[in-house]
Amino acid sequence: MRRYRLPPLDLLEAFEAAARHLSFTRAADELALTQSAVSRQIAALEDSLGVSLFQRLHRALRLTEQGELLARTVGGVLVQLQGATEQLQQISRQKTVIVTTTPGFAGLWLIPRLSSFTARHPGVDVRISASFTLVKLERDGVDIAIRYCASTTAGPQAAKLFGEVMTPVCSPSLRRQPGKPLKKPEDLRHHTLLYTDNTTHAPLYDWAMWMRAMQLDVKPAAALYFSDYDQMMNAAVRGQGIALGRLPLVDQLVRERKLVTPFSQSVASPMGYHLLRSETSAHKPEVSDFCAWLMDEAAREEAAR
Repeated sequence: MRRYRLPPLDLLEAFEAAARHLSFTRAADELALTQSAVSRQIAALEDSLGVSLFQRLHRALRLTEQGELLARTVGGVLVQLQGATEQLQQISRQKTVIVTTTPGFAGLWLIPRLSSFTARHPGVDVRISASFTLVKLERDGVDIAIRYCASTTAGPQAAKLFGEVMTPVCSPSLRRQPGKPLKKPEDLRHHTLLYTDNTTHAPLYDWAMWMRAMQLDVKPAAALYFSDYDQMMNAAVRGQGIALGRLPLVDQLVRERKLVTPFSQSVASPMGYHLLRSETSAHKPEVSDFCAWLMDEAAREEAAR
């Protein structure tokens, strides 16, 4: 059994317009119909309900008691339907780009640059998921992944944004600290070194790789550990120790003189940042725009180094 026994929506719409204007002619003008079409729809509605909704006077209409009751109800329902329709249409027009990447890349490189993308594409909603979890793009409804990995494991569909170079960085004030020289790598023994304790990429976050490349065996004065790379860089900016900077993630901080590179020595990492796009997002122009913007920003970063 049907739960709702309702007249057709077009009959209710014609009735609401006629009741509001108390005129079949003006209702017809609003609905882009003829006066006779509106009159037939009202008659069909009255037959369906088994009541008279209008008193048809000479050159005038008047609602009956039943018509007034229906008018109050139908008017509110149609307003609610219109509001829901507009809300659904707005959602369908909304353009969204969902991006997954590491916390360090999101916090230090991507987010500081996002304003240039949103300025060019104000109608696009960018949603960033910063995590080390390796998501499946199609399954999880993600449009773009920016992955930190070696080129050999990035996959044939991935586009390389840039590679990575590692060099110590610290605040300018720490470099000038009296009694604690910082002119050559051996001077690290006088300072606190900053580490991340995230085990996912521990070999490259750790100082061990850089010191092996420098043929150093230095024990620092102290050590501080952080769960994420961007937390560690915040501590470095605040002068709490020396961090192993990963370029280009910290390039902007160096350009702004929030960090300095005390030594000229650096080590090229086998890792890099790679752009991967979901196959199901191929039809979305906003995703294409975001990918093109990422590649342009990465090329601009490489040219500035």
